[in-house]
Amino acid sequence: MRVVTDFPHPVECHDPVWIPMDDGVELCARLWLPEGAVKTPVPAILEYIPYRLRDGSARRDAMHHHYFAGHGYASLRVDLRGSGDSGGILTDEYLEQELVDGEAILRWIAAQPWCSGKVGMIGISWGGFNGLQLAARRPPELGAVVSVCSTDDRYTDDVHYMGGCLLGDNLSWASTMFAYNSLPPDPTIVGDAWREMWHQRLEGSGLWLATWLEHPHRDAYWQHGSICEDFSRVEVPVLAASGWADGYSNAVKRLATHLPGLCKGLIGPWSHKYPHLGEPGPSIGFLQECLRWWGQWLKGEDSGVERDPAIRVWMQDSMPPTTRYGCRPGRWVAEPSWPSPNIHHWRMPLGPGRLALDGKRCREESALTVQSPLTCGLFAGKWCSYAAGPDLAHDQREEDGGALTFDTPPLEANLEMMGAAELELELAADRPVAMVAVRLSDVAPDDKATRVTYGLLNLTHRDGHDAPSALEPGRRYRVRVQLNDVAQVFPCGHRLRLSLSTSYWPLAWVPPKPVRLTIFDKDSALYLPVRPPREEDDSLPRFDDPEAAPSIDFTRLEPAHHNWYVHRDLAEDISTLEVINDSGRIRLEDSGIEVATRAVETYRSRDNDFDSVEGSTLWERTLKRDEWEVRTVTRSVLTSTAVEFQLHATLDAYEGGQRIYSRNWDLTIPRRLV
Repeated sequence: MRVVTDFPHPVECHDPVWIPMDDGVELCARLWLPEGAVKTPVPAILEYIPYRLRDGSARRDAMHHHYFAGHGYASLRVDLRGSGDSGGILTDEYLEQELVDGEAILRWIAAQPWCSGKVGMIGISWGGFNGLQLAARRPPELGAVVSVCSTDDRYTDDVHYMGGCLLGDNLSWASTMFAYNSLPPDPTIVGDAWREMWHQRLEGSGLWLATWLEHPHRDAYWQHGSICEDFSRVEVPVLAASGWADGYSNAVKRLATHLPGLCKGLIGPWSHKYPHLGEPGPSIGFLQECLRWWGQWLKGEDSGVERDPAIRVWMQDSMPPTTRYGCRPGRWVAEPSWPSPNIHHWRMPLGPGRLALDGKRCREESALTVQSPLTCGLFAGKWCSYAAGPDLAHDQREEDGGALTFDTPPLEANLEMMGAAELELELAADRPVAMVAVRLSDVAPDDKATRVTYGLLNLTHRDGHDAPSALEPGRRYRVRVQLNDVAQVFPCGHRLRLSLSTSYWPLAWVPPKPVRLTIFDKDSALYLPVRPPREEDDSLPRFDDPEAAPSIDFTRLEPAHHNWYVHRDLAEDISTLEVINDSGRIRLEDSGIEVATRAVETYRSRDNDFDSVEGSTLWERTLKRDEWEVRTVTRSVLTSTAVEFQLHATLDAYEGGQRIYSRNWDLTIPRRLV
């Protein structure tokens, strides 16, 4: 990463800046302004997220917003209502109030003397979501969006559910926000009101996990904020980016396909990171790409973005399996239009232990059965990788021991895929509620198996996610399972392996009871999106190297520690996945705040007892400056029986070592076909 200190425009930072809402609540912002903007107004860039600009995202904010301001934009980072130093209470994601506030922020920005009246929005994850959501409301001030690691569909492609299966990341993410919401504003910013504001948050933010568990199907709750309900509402140009290791890469191609205005898609090898900070590498000069986008749509410059390909993606080379990559070898490829006529779907029929390359299906039908061990999935990694630890899928051979597998013969030439593979299955289940996990792996000549992509389907959702229906045990059904998008090279001499399992714990919550599936192979097939190499890819313009403005100076006071552990208690037959995310302790030198964050997640099960599964999270967060010190401890424990989820949570808050707030939750939530 090249650190830029010399910019075309000197930059002044205004902090805090207060933005009034219609109901009297004020939102806190930090503003980076190019010198002279009051006399010569400039376009503005908005990032609108809940991650505490004072002590949470401060280091990254400085890198991005100073950079944009240095190139002639007013750049703002605003904390959502109820987060950081903003007033109010935050009670869930993407609520109507958040979007109403967002529209008020855009109006306020456009009315300032330093703003030309044109505003763009940028954000990753939450900020990528609400950028699209606000665009769908068509505020006249909004001229363009850069949306990174986001989605158009809050149910099918978000952290909560996948294919109708409850994700382990649902617990993980709920616990993250439980901890965030427990923190107070900064007394040096909001004054003596900080304690009252803190207590309002502690009392009022609620337990988001319970809400998400109460909506296991694609109902109005998830439709709100899902722009796929009406893509035509988004008319402004959108630059959509993600990475193959991220949980949100599927949305990029849907946006490029369905948005009526100009949309360009970019997918690298990255996890849940901005592309200029991308891991696995190679990272790119993404902030420069943003400047091209802003220049075209906010300043009226001809930056050439309209002539860029519809989709640019990183075609990944084959790599041995490991849980973390520093860099993924490969090359950039592009399609001038999307969907692309250059991609063709190969039909690869299933047979006993085989995946046919020649397209010939079996003459005789075989009934192949699988009942996976509960712990099949223990080495699956995280639904959404953050590259903060070893959170990618491990060698698939151990998982394949509990799965039904189908292999191709060794390839006689390289094979390249780009897009979403789909599996058509004819099957029967012996229970009314069942799931199937589908994995596609690259098997090297030494038999090491690297997971390339995967998909999940709650089989009660076989006809859609809005009104699932129980299976009739023993009845044959035809279902389709879509795997995640990917671009991958399978080298000559390697094999493709398709693996089917009835459990994928803890990436996905287990079904109510153990399930045996019967797969009827004659009419089952994998459809693989094959893209032959194109000469045009060799002449694609090269991305610039990554660069940014300087981050905020900080001093590390305690080391960070990130790791994943698998524990096997053979005496008690208990298997445990332990995830440690300890960011250590740092001091931000601009504000003098010391920040410490430690989280531990554990997912355990006993033998093949589906009632024994338990996910638990423990977060501890500390803020300190001189004599002022606050600490919060949040714990969530999720268990289940065949008929209900059981949720236990605790919240304890401390000021100066004395506990000033404590609350317990004990809830039961019915399982509804999940």
